[in-house]
Amino acid sequence: MIRHLEVALFAIFGAIMVSLLIGRYGFDFHDLMSLSKALLAGQELTMKQHEILFVLIKIRLPRIVAAMLVGAGLAVSGGAYQAMFLNPLVSPGILGVLSGASFGAALGIVFFRSMIMTQVLAFCMGCAAVGLAILLSTLVRRSSLLVMLLGGMISAALFGSLTSLLKFLADPNKELPELVYWLMGSFARVNEETLLWIGLPIVGLIIYLSVQGKVANVLSMGDEEALSLGVAVKRTRLQIILAATLLSALTVILTGIVQWVGLVIPHIMRFVVGPDNRVLLPASAIGGAVFMLGTDAVVRSVSTAELPIGVFTSLVALPLFILSLYVNRRNWK
Repeated sequence: MIRHLEVALFAIFGAIMVSLLIGRYGFDFHDLMSLSKALLAGQELTMKQHEILFVLIKIRLPRIVAAMLVGAGLAVSGGAYQAMFLNPLVSPGILGVLSGASFGAALGIVFFRSMIMTQVLAFCMGCAAVGLAILLSTLVRRSSLLVMLLGGMISAALFGSLTSLLKFLADPNKELPELVYWLMGSFARVNEETLLWIGLPIVGLIIYLSVQGKVANVLSMGDEEALSLGVAVKRTRLQIILAATLLSALTVILTGIVQWVGLVIPHIMRFVVGPDNRVLLPASAIGGAVFMLGTDAVVRSVSTAELPIGVFTSLVALPLFILSLYVNRRNWK
């Protein structure tokens, strides 16, 4: 456990340092150390050091924090979903949260043309989509998890169709390009204000889900075994599912839609640390943060025109998922 923690801290620190140094405005590790020494000594900064400080504080640090929050949030949400549904193929979008958030963002962009309204509506519609899935699951008492998954599929299809309708109604010269770009995901619009009012709830939910490993292990043994150990199965499972859903909806506000992270990262970390959710859930959060930092660093440096982060994560995560399936092929029946 201690060794895993040391490796995780080293990976996080290394990813942050790489992300700080990579970008279109170039400076190296020596420049960063010189700036740090000048700040600690209270020396007057040079013009170049002022520029580096501005880039770090106003551009790169908010983006790095957002990437870590989104990666950790999606990964731990995916791990929690997989533990609750006892299915390794579910992800944060399984209950329709991503489709609902897409529809909310489309409403904000097409009718309000305001980033604040876009973010608020994305969150509200993401929660509404999950609420619809849960409402459908209450109609059938037996196999409630299966019915909840089916309800999520219905909700995702409904809100996906509504989003397509709004794409058709959007102005093709103004609103449609912005809507399409938002749906592909990007950290380009992350700022300090958004991080302040979204970051703390995301951190709280990540911590909450990360410490639910013991409960998730008990629930994975079956409802009867969990009940015999004093766990309120339905209430506890619903609480964890709602927390994972809320966390997924909050990450959408920061970046738009980012696919595959919540599905692939828990698989990779399960191969690294094992299936024990007490270790797997916090490991998934750390792995997601490192993965998103790395992909965002590549996105910022590979081209003068920034690639959408959602597209790039899919391109990177899909081969990793295939490799994970191949490595664990003997466990599939």
